[in-house]
Amino acid sequence: MTSDHYAERLAIYDALVAKCPQFERKGKTMPYTSANGYMFSLLNKDGELGIRLEESQRKAFAEEHDAAEFRSHGSRMRGYVLVPDRMLDDLDALAVLLNAGYEHVMSLEPK
Repeated sequence: MTSDHYAERLAIYDALVAKCPQFERKGKTMPYTSANGYMFSLLNKDGELGIRLEESQRKAFAEEHDAAEFRSHGSRMRGYVLVPDRMLDDLDALAVLLNAGYEHVMSLEPK
């Protein structure tokens, strides 16, 4: 992946997080969002977006969008879905998904 491609994905991720005022992007080299002590989204080094969802939402999303499991640094990120590239143009739909991730981690016991 080229640095231009990653910069493009980072700009999309930043625009997505900006649509959700209840949290902010963190991380300088590995951008992510977190709340309640849990990460719930991550842009990996390949410029792929993963969002952590509640199990039934994750299964429904994976089935509807034929989404693979999300990996970062070669490791499977349990509880995360890989957002397909074809969805990256629809920030409004992604904001709904990202907010669902936020709501999920806020429902967990704080760390």
